[in-house]
Amino acid sequence: EERIMCETMSSYEEEREKMASIAMQIVIHAGDARNLIMEALDHAAEGLYDQAEDKLKEAREELRQAHIFQTEVVQSEAGGKKYEYSLLFTHAQDTVMTICTEMNLAKKIISMYRKLDDRISKLEEKAEV
Repeated sequence: EERIMCETMSSYEEEREKMASIAMQIVIHAGDARNLIMEALDHAAEGLYDQAEDKLKEAREELRQAHIFQTEVVQSEAGGKKYEYSLLFTHAQDTVMTICTEMNLAKKIISMYRKLDDRISKLEEKAEV
């Protein structure tokens, strides 16, 4: 009976470690996406829109990777697997959603920068004539 209890504890601990590892992968990918988004905004502020778009593309890939890990757990639970509540996994999900919002805002800001630059360029062209 004691041996069974130890095996159960070991399995329980393995599940918790696996969940922590998945959560950390989500946070790492989402954090990398956040850094890339900030780099994209820095490029846009300098008028380097192609570089900004490249950084956003990289950020989207990082977010996609985070979603893959998150979806693995969600689909598994939807399929009947029971998980104990994990504050770390909740934090990871919150981080992904926050950075998705940052991505949406960054895309809008970069678009606005680009339009503003175009408008200013047209005004400057008219002023030169």
